Amino acid sequence: MLILRVLENVLQPTFIQKMTVFNVLEKITQDPQLIVDIFVNYDCDLDAPNIYERTVNGLLKTALGPPSGSTTTLSPVQDLSFRVESVKCLVRIIKSMGSWMDQQLNIGEASLAKKSQTIYGSVDLQSNLNVEEGMMAEHDMHPESNSELSDAITLEQRRAHKLEIQKCISLFNRKPSKGIDFIIKTKKVVGSPEAVASFLKNTAGLNPTAIGDYLGERDEFSLKVMHAYVDGFNFEKMDFGEAIRYFLQGFKLPGEAQKIDRIMEKFAERYCKCNPHSFKSADTAYILAYSVILLNTDAHNSMVKDKFLIWLWLSFQMTKADFIRNNRGIDDGKDLPEEYLSALYDQIVKSEMTLTGENSQPQSKQVNGLNQLFGLDSILNLVMGKQAEEKPYGENGPLKNNIQEHFKARSGNSESVLYAVSDVSILKFMAEVCWGPMLAAFSMTLDRSDDKLATSECLQGFRYSVHVTAVLGMQTQRDAFVTSLAKFTYLHCAVDMKQKNINAIKTIMTIAIEDGNFLQEAWEHILTCLSRFEHLQLLGEGAPADASFLSISSGEAELKSLKLNDLASLKKKGALHNPAVAAVVRGGSYDSNAHGVNSPKLVTPDQVNNFILNLHLLDQIGSFELNHIFAHSQRLNSEAIVSFVRALCKVSMSELQSPTDPRVFSLTKIVEIAHYNMNRIRLVWSHIWNVLSDFFVSVGLSENLSVAIFVMDSLRQLAMKFLEREELANYNFQNEFLRPFPIVMQKSNSTEIRELIVRCVSQMVLSRVSNVKSGWRSVFMVFTIAAADERKSVVLLAFETMEKIVREYFLYIAETESTVFTDCVRCLITFTNSKFNSDVSFNAIAFLRFCAVKLAEGGLFSNDDSQYPNSYDMRSSEEFLNEQAFASKDENFSFWMPLLIGLSKLTSDPRSEIRKSALEVLFNILKDHGSLFSRPFWNVIFKFVVLPIFNSHDDKDDSGMDVDQSVQSSRDLSFQGSAWDSETTPAATDGLVDLFVTFFGVVRSQLPNAVAIFMDFIKNSGHAPAKTGISALVRLTNELGTRLSEDDWKGIFMALKDAANSTIPGFLKVLRTMDNMEIPDGGKSYNGFETSSEHEQSSNDLEDDSLQVAALVVSRTKSHISVLLVIIQVVSDLFKVHHNDLSTANVKILLEILAMISSHAKQLNSETGLILKLQLACNILELSEPPVVHFENESFQNYLNFLDDLLLERGSSSEDIDLQDQVFGVCENILKTYLECAGTLSGTQNPPGQPMAQWVLPLPSSKRDELAARTPLLLSGLRTLMNFQKESIKRYISRLFPLLIDLVGSEYSTGEVSLVLSDMFQTCLAPVIVES
Repeated sequence: MLILRVLENVLQPTFIQKMTVFNVLEKITQDPQLIVDIFVNYDCDLDAPNIYERTVNGLLKTALGPPSGSTTTLSPVQDLSFRVESVKCLVRIIKSMGSWMDQQLNIGEASLAKKSQTIYGSVDLQSNLNVEEGMMAEHDMHPESNSELSDAITLEQRRAHKLEIQKCISLFNRKPSKGIDFIIKTKKVVGSPEAVASFLKNTAGLNPTAIGDYLGERDEFSLKVMHAYVDGFNFEKMDFGEAIRYFLQGFKLPGEAQKIDRIMEKFAERYCKCNPHSFKSADTAYILAYSVILLNTDAHNSMVKDKFLIWLWLSFQMTKADFIRNNRGIDDGKDLPEEYLSALYDQIVKSEMTLTGENSQPQSKQVNGLNQLFGLDSILNLVMGKQAEEKPYGENGPLKNNIQEHFKARSGNSESVLYAVSDVSILKFMAEVCWGPMLAAFSMTLDRSDDKLATSECLQGFRYSVHVTAVLGMQTQRDAFVTSLAKFTYLHCAVDMKQKNINAIKTIMTIAIEDGNFLQEAWEHILTCLSRFEHLQLLGEGAPADASFLSISSGEAELKSLKLNDLASLKKKGALHNPAVAAVVRGGSYDSNAHGVNSPKLVTPDQVNNFILNLHLLDQIGSFELNHIFAHSQRLNSEAIVSFVRALCKVSMSELQSPTDPRVFSLTKIVEIAHYNMNRIRLVWSHIWNVLSDFFVSVGLSENLSVAIFVMDSLRQLAMKFLEREELANYNFQNEFLRPFPIVMQKSNSTEIRELIVRCVSQMVLSRVSNVKSGWRSVFMVFTIAAADERKSVVLLAFETMEKIVREYFLYIAETESTVFTDCVRCLITFTNSKFNSDVSFNAIAFLRFCAVKLAEGGLFSNDDSQYPNSYDMRSSEEFLNEQAFASKDENFSFWMPLLIGLSKLTSDPRSEIRKSALEVLFNILKDHGSLFSRPFWNVIFKFVVLPIFNSHDDKDDSGMDVDQSVQSSRDLSFQGSAWDSETTPAATDGLVDLFVTFFGVVRSQLPNAVAIFMDFIKNSGHAPAKTGISALVRLTNELGTRLSEDDWKGIFMALKDAANSTIPGFLKVLRTMDNMEIPDGGKSYNGFETSSEHEQSSNDLEDDSLQVAALVVSRTKSHISVLLVIIQVVSDLFKVHHNDLSTANVKILLEILAMISSHAKQLNSETGLILKLQLACNILELSEPPVVHFENESFQNYLNFLDDLLLERGSSSEDIDLQDQVFGVCENILKTYLECAGTLSGTQNPPGQPMAQWVLPLPSSKRDELAARTPLLLSGLRTLMNFQKESIKRYISRLFPLLIDLVGSEYSTGEVSLVLSDMFQTCLAPVIVES
């Protein structure tokens, strides 16, 4: 403690005393174990002073010197000596800590001595640092036994508890109430009054005044604490004066009378309780306590003595008689013994009542010099061999008594034992205490002083401080020391550089070599210094800046080789006009990336000269030392090398992003580092490359084209080197390594960069093709991106390499994992979409077929994952979910699907030639290799390959659309017709039919889907699609023939029925729009002439709208009729060819189709009002009329022909079908329709109640034309009836005869009708009539 007081005296120290203290500290700090023991046994002890902390802080004060503006007795030489010695002591302290730490760690790692070569070799197996926290691993930090581990934990807890208690004490001394609340809240003390009272009584460091103030508070809890505090004293058998003196030793009475009153009242109560016979009541003790306090203040207060001559104070001077008189009658009305009061008076006057530890000597005797005050005379005499002067015991008695009492208290404490630890974790707490003072001392001294010894000691202090904090994983402290040291290199303002700054650079390099495994993020500061150092070296050599060859034109390329031989030539060439030199001379802050770029300061010749002279200092450090740091990276452990690379990337990014002076120093070093460390184990290398990969991507996307080209070429060199290493199957290292290429390829806006990447990848693959494994994925990704590039040169260059790979090196692709083949297929598919050259697309399609052939040959892939369809995009389906059912047979399922799906999508290409080629190749692949596919696989192929071809191009069913939707649909159909032409459609349907013909046994379940496709074509309003659908359906049924089961036929016929039925409701809805529409007079012109009024103009607009709607209805009617006629044709054709294969049930379906269409045709023709409107609109718009009559005639004619054929084949009755009845029904409808048109049908000429017409009006020409059109159908019906047997005629004679009579009465019947009718009466009706 005496040493600390001398050390902390900065203003008025004695030179010899303080130098003696420094000598003592020098010996102490040279013992590492002693330093640790002092901290453990004092600074970690709650009851002991913080000797270590006070020593460090005292050395800091001495190192900083007296505060500015203060007076000191020291000479400048003495002050400098003190500063240097204090810095030396601090350096020895941190050095001893480092030595002790290294010693402990070496002991703990003795078992690993044989593996030291591995730690510093090219392969690093284990690091001693945690990756994320940088903390020392637990087994390394605690190398001793479990008992020592528990001791270290105990000391750690004790130290932490002490710091927390000190925080509580500090808060209490400022705000007593808040301090107590905080202590209870943090659970340092139980929240009971007794526990708080014990804390106040027994805790060292509490301010006595604060204790008194708190005890005097009147709130409930404070009163309880005060009562507990007083009750904790035992005054039994103690004299009153002795008791009150003992009571007041622990705190100082507050100044407020009410607080004193509460405390004294409780003291009196406690004293009387401990000594019940001393006074008659507690009031006596209460009053006497006040009298003693007043007497003590009066007798010993210096302020009173200073005013002794003042008469006012003189009159109040308390004598013994006054004291006795003032206390008369206080003992329950009686006086206390005069001898008792007299003895009490003498006791108080003779010895002042003071706090524990306070010096009772007068102040005049306390200022006899610093030596006497601190008791250093004996120390100096002991050190210098002098005899101690004899002095009265009382002069230093109180101080000695306090020291003795302190040691007695410690010796009596059972917990005060000597701790000896060997766990380095204790150093963390020591470093937390000392790092701030040491950083301040070293920094301030290094900044202010140019003394060689002082600066050397400071740099050593920085070196040891970084070592300790880095190994202990104290990131903040480590970075603070490294940053400060980096700033002292003055590399950011070289014009002011001195020798001490050069020494700082050397220290930085030493730290990088010795403590590289522990620097972590601090590497960035070190590498920044190395970058700036190299920059200055280049300027000193006269070499041009990197920016000169990163941005100059090709015509100035010869300037790249310009070099200035020496500094003198630099000066002669005019450094004032050299932008790089001028920027460095201006200087800047440590954190600035560009030196003096935007600074307005002018560079003077003197500054340049100083700068050039300072560059000579850099010659002390050669390039070998600089490069040695990077070569030494091979010896860094696993985590350290990752941190090193990450920091180097940051520095390089900062160099390259400089707006005026981009540099590539760190970039070249990155390439070197990658080469040096490429032989590390793959697990470590993958972490390194994750950092480098992100860096190459960022720089590869740089706006500076030259920088981007440089970094891509550097990446190519690394990749070539990396591909020399063989990769085993199922690993992904190569793909991860090459990942920057596709990323930059995709994101870069520079054509030059994209073309360079294609060239680099091509060169790598073609030269290392045998070693490429997982790297194929990145290769194909690059080519896939290039295939979609907007520049023709990039596309052609990529396809040239792709072509060579597929033709010559396909086996290398086949040997790798399954996804590589998928990537290859996707790449080829992307090339098929090339818009620059059709040859590229055709060749890519051909290569896809080549891939299919190779895939069908089998044996290309041996990986088990090839059977899982996880490499292509499919929606969820039952087939996909059940792929395990056919995985055993379809081993290459996941390879086929991307290829087939790609070709399927290519069929929608806008180029007709590409569509046809894709269709041809796709269906050829399926036909050639479909035998390899199982039934479930075929289902998947149909769902995701075949059906999407037609789903994306089939005409939409517009039967349910209204007129407005019909307009849009017509536009869609027009567009689709342009994309899916008449040549492509037949090829697609033929290919589909071929699949069913070839593989019907396994694709039978897809027959309904195929039929639905053909139905969509048939329902199309265009003639060509309908024709294609009919042709395909007929060919399908013809080719399959007997292989079609009854259910298959039923499915086909039901599809036809649904197709016919689905068109009718929508058509009728469209037709009904004509009901309330007025068609204008056909004699009025609608050629768009201007009218004379707004009303006429509005009327014309409405009429034009009506005509437009009518035109759409006419178009829809024609399309509708065409579709139904096509369906009738299909039904007729199928029956004629396959009538022997059709069951009665399926025949009934065909009859239902024909009956439904015929009925609908008759209903449509009966809408005379609508038909007249349509005819009027067609006349106005000069359109052909809808063939409604033809539609009805054709439907009934085909229906009748079908029945005739069926009747001839199967007789008049076929199971549950009454064919003869259906035939007669059709003929009856034909006769009625004809007679209605001629106006001679019985019951229609004269409605009931109407008079008989006197004459018959002639039919209009339109009706006569209609009769002429219906005549062939009538003749066909009559001839069919003539074929009926006699019994059949008898059956229907009652219904037939009236119709024939009406037909005879028709004047518009042709001669042919009359002949047939005459023949019918003679051969059929006459025999029946005669018999009846």
